[in-house]
Amino acid sequence: MIEVLTFPLKISECICLLYVFVIFANASEEKDCGCGKNLNRQRLEESSCPVDNEDILDDELFKPIYKTDLTAKMVEIKGGSYFIGTNAPFFVADGEGPRREVELNSFYIDKYEVSNADFSKFVKATEHKTEAEKFGDSFVFEGLLSDTVKNEIKEVVAQAPWWLPVKQAAWNRPEGSDSNISDRMDHAVVHVSWNDAMAYCKWLGKRLPTEAEWEVTCRGGLNDRLFPWGNKLLPNNEHRTNIWQGEFPVNNTAEDGFIGTNPVTHFPPNDYGVYNIVGNVWEWTSDWWMTDHTSEKQINPTGAPSGSDKVKKGGSYLCHKSYCYRYRCAARSQNTPDTSAGNLGFRCAVSA
Repeated sequence: MIEVLTFPLKISECICLLYVFVIFANASEEKDCGCGKNLNRQRLEESSCPVDNEDILDDELFKPIYKTDLTAKMVEIKGGSYFIGTNAPFFVADGEGPRREVELNSFYIDKYEVSNADFSKFVKATEHKTEAEKFGDSFVFEGLLSDTVKNEIKEVVAQAPWWLPVKQAAWNRPEGSDSNISDRMDHAVVHVSWNDAMAYCKWLGKRLPTEAEWEVTCRGGLNDRLFPWGNKLLPNNEHRTNIWQGEFPVNNTAEDGFIGTNPVTHFPPNDYGVYNIVGNVWEWTSDWWMTDHTSEKQINPTGAPSGSDKVKKGGSYLCHKSYCYRYRCAARSQNTPDTSAGNLGFRCAVSA
């Protein structure tokens, strides 16, 4: 018998339980997010509760252990004034608006999402153990699991039954104990929490991008466009990103060539030379989550001063317009810093 897990839909303070799944209501605009918005994990330890923001943008705080050329495989985004957000939000409650001006200092950002090969070097050098490994499980989309693994699972999440808690699922076993990454070393790493991503970036002497930096990068020099390349999802009938085709969550036709993740070098880059900035995997940013944004110009904004959730951007291979239309530059979502899932990865940045 499969037990359906149900949880309170409103949390007014930090409740340190093993699992907490939080529904952030979008009124009548959204049924649910198929991309993992509602999968949040809180540790039993006190340290998992909301904490004050720290100066994570100081690149000199951490000396790199492994570094050849800090900005190799990165692109420079020149400092200046840009616009982020939108005055035509699709999910109002997500804080997609208003359109607002930001002034940013110059920074570098990775051309590619961090791959399994990249992350394996980090693990080998530091013996880092991801939070998914420490917890002993992580969340995987049911359509990617073998019958053997699915038959062992006795619980599902009521709000998103296509997400299953899989024992031993981790970055090097994306679908559990009977999976591996031997043929996916060039794919984006997944099952990494915000804390894991921060550890990787610090190891290289880098950091996570702010949400503003990420969004400016996503737009590729274009203003008020939905996607990094424009407003049309399939320009010249060409797939530019890895998302769900078909009827979510029952049928993925994989017209873009992929059911799960894709190599980080696949699909054309945007005009800044950045690949897979939308689709493929969600990407962590450094910002604490907030939805009440000022319309006034901000200089190097870094999000809320503290909070319980971190901002993630870009959507993933599980995004579909009917459920999770968040593969747009202005779209955003959130998870707790210790959350991991099979569609959640990252890329690094560094101040110029």
